[in-house]
Amino acid sequence: MDQKDQKHTDRKPSDEFIEKLVKLNRTSKTVKGGRRMSFSALTVVGDQKGRIGFGFGKANDVTEAIRKSLEKARANLMCVPVKNGTIPHEVIGKYKSSSVLLKPACPGTGVKAGGPVRAVMDAAGITDVISKSQGSRTSVNVVRATFDAVTKMMNARAVAANRGKTLAEMWG
Repeated sequence: MDQKDQKHTDRKPSDEFIEKLVKLNRTSKTVKGGRRMSFSALTVVGDQKGRIGFGFGKANDVTEAIRKSLEKARANLMCVPVKNGTIPHEVIGKYKSSSVLLKPACPGTGVKAGGPVRAVMDAAGITDVISKSQGSRTSVNVVRATFDAVTKMMNARAVAANRGKTLAEMWG
């Protein structure tokens, strides 16, 4: 076995994270010799246990754009408070002209959300949530607004303390 094969087998498997491609966009630039194609990719990465990240990558090749976006997504991981498959409280996230409302839901409701928000919720491991996306429907802006909402979330203990209740009273 040569050195190249050994490096490949020593790589850590990335099965701990699920990777979702939210948007793949092709742009073309007209030059003297014809059209030059370029690609951009928006991906979301998560471990389905509350850690998520998103990345945006551009390249002249589809696979290279996706690889770049996945690298950026893994570098920008953050934690989401998840309890019983839902979020602790209602929250609104905004980015430019996009806004996303996230509401907790009862077990069995499922993820009631559009494409970009659904990808983020699935990657985080949230199984029951209701969302409404308003304003700009651009995938990049909606994902950024969703991540803004996630950063505004307090964990269950903080919410219970603010309401003057115990954690058991809040979550049943």
